[in-house]
Amino acid sequence: MRALLLAFNALSLAKQFVLAGGLVTLVAMFLVGLFVTNLISNAVTQNTAAATALYVDSVIAPILPDMTTAQPLDEAVERALDETLSQGALANRLLSFRLWRGDGTALYASDKALMGRTIPPDEDLRRAFSGHMVAEFELDHDEDPAGAVASDKPILEIYNPIHQPWSGEVVAVAEFYERADELNGSLNSARVKTWLVIMATTISFFLILSFIVLRGSRAIEGHKIALNQRVDELGQLLMQNKELAGRVQRASQRTTALNERLLRRVGADLHDGPIQLMSYASMRIDSPVIRDCRKAAPNRLEEIDTVKNSLDEAIREVRAICRGLVLPDVESAPLEEILERAVSGYKSRTGAKVELISSGLSSDISLAARICVYRFVQEALSNGWKHAGGKGQRVEQWWDDGCLIIAVSDQGPGFDPDQTGSDGLGLLGLKERIESMGGRFDIATSPAGTMLTMSLKVNEMEAA
Repeated sequence: MRALLLAFNALSLAKQFVLAGGLVTLVAMFLVGLFVTNLISNAVTQNTAAATALYVDSVIAPILPDMTTAQPLDEAVERALDETLSQGALANRLLSFRLWRGDGTALYASDKALMGRTIPPDEDLRRAFSGHMVAEFELDHDEDPAGAVASDKPILEIYNPIHQPWSGEVVAVAEFYERADELNGSLNSARVKTWLVIMATTISFFLILSFIVLRGSRAIEGHKIALNQRVDELGQLLMQNKELAGRVQRASQRTTALNERLLRRVGADLHDGPIQLMSYASMRIDSPVIRDCRKAAPNRLEEIDTVKNSLDEAIREVRAICRGLVLPDVESAPLEEILERAVSGYKSRTGAKVELISSGLSSDISLAARICVYRFVQEALSNGWKHAGGKGQRVEQWWDDGCLIIAVSDQGPGFDPDQTGSDGLGLLGLKERIESMGGRFDIATSPAGTMLTMSLKVNEMEAA
């Protein structure tokens, strides 16, 4: 039983309705059909019996004497009944006729052997003596207490009470059996038509409901599939968000470490370069050649030139360090100009040749994306100068389904990205910067050259 319930619950709503509703509809149709056909059969039987009883009563009543006496019928009345029942319409309609007194005595019977006998009244006879007409339609007569009526055809058994005209008291009961071939045919026809109407109505009603439920079930299934798809999509988005959150957290931690390394490197560059030069200049200023006014002027001027050259060199190194740290004005510059500035700055520092290929499609991108693009081109070109000597360098930019893609390549011997060292800040910093913005950073290197590629979905980023 449990397995059947599980299998039933696994079906769609439409199939559940067809199975359960179909079973209920069949049971309801069967019960309603039986109820209605029984009502029709009883009504037709009672009406037919009433009409026959009225006809028989109109023919027989004038013949009967005063039935209040306990005397048997005289011979004249008996002959009149015999002639009436054996001739005319009654002879064709009635199979048997009996006249009963209240104590169960047969005052008259078509079967003469029954006359004068007293038989205990059955239920139908007692009901008739209580004033009710009783009619029963039978296909085979097997309940006659006084002997079965010989007939292989349907018969209508009628018990009709005979009332006293002036008091209305039931003084006798006429029991007679009518041939019911036509009644049987009418009942069968009524039953067939009733069943057809009930079946047609019930099936039509069930089909209409099934169509409505089927449409509703399909709509529900469609919404269910769409909802499951949305749930799957949300689940995937949650997983992606969780992964991105982890990447951002890791990128933030690595960025902090990179910033510390960068500060140490800047400090080392300042200490080893400009500070050393300025310290040297400070020491030369304290030399006796400059402080002693008695020294020859040419010697003092030569010493001053040495100090000035040391300070100029320190200034140049400080400016070089600043150029590496400070970005040009890219806040309002279009994408093409940002690329040109990055390439021009690199060319002016190294003198290398760089081919710039741009799609020419302008797009409004955020400030963070502009800075990321500039730093990527700047560091990728510097990496090409370091590993390939600036040989065959090229910068390409294009769009792919709203995604900004920039590739910087060279024709050098390539390098091993895993052997760049833990102190390397360039490529690692680029990777962290790009991935923290939801982008992608790729390195493809071989003895034939190296290509660094970045891709950003700028349409998903807040525009500047």
